[in-house]
Amino acid sequence: MSDEAQPDLVESARKLFAGPISFLKSAPGLEFLPAADLPEVAFAGRSNVGKSSLLNALANRNGLARTSNTPGRTQELNFFEVGAPPLLRLVDMPGYGFAEAPKDIVRKWRFLVNDFLRGRATLKRALVLIDSRHGVKDVDREVMEMLDKAAVSYRLVLTKADKVKASALETVCAEVVAEARKHAAAHPEILKTSSEKGMGVPELRAAVLEAVL
Repeated sequence: MSDEAQPDLVESARKLFAGPISFLKSAPGLEFLPAADLPEVAFAGRSNVGKSSLLNALANRNGLARTSNTPGRTQELNFFEVGAPPLLRLVDMPGYGFAEAPKDIVRKWRFLVNDFLRGRATLKRALVLIDSRHGVKDVDREVMEMLDKAAVSYRLVLTKADKVKASALETVCAEVVAEARKHAAAHPEILKTSSEKGMGVPELRAAVLEAVL
């Protein structure tokens, strides 16, 4: 599925995300994870990539995921249930790549995320968010390689697409598509989004729903 998602899938996803969505719990360690009884889609991205804003836009709610100007603030896995009864869970993973974080925090992040990715049978897909203004960074590649090794299917999602000129956006799109082709577990097509303008949000909802069907 590309930016031109199937209309029926887009409409089904719109209805799903217009319904109940609720915060379930935060898990600072694997022992705090909820029961693995629902399909899950995880969101990963560098600190300040706009992950919380995109999650809020996805759910059409302002305060679902907390936004922060302090990189590295979220160091837990946050779970949200979608639908009533719940059909799936969204997993907000801690942001990565923040330069100011102490080494022990970075180490804790790596262990938590790596163990979650490798051991979560209900994790259907990860969405790796890439800032349109910066493209793929080495720290993004590290996470992509982590997902490759864990055999977790993932898709690259450009954020803040409204912040760059159309020509620059097409250039970064081509670069990100080329990067995706180098990775075994990466979906070959990417999504372009803007939480501020709503660009690509219906298609992103459809991508989430498609991943769990």
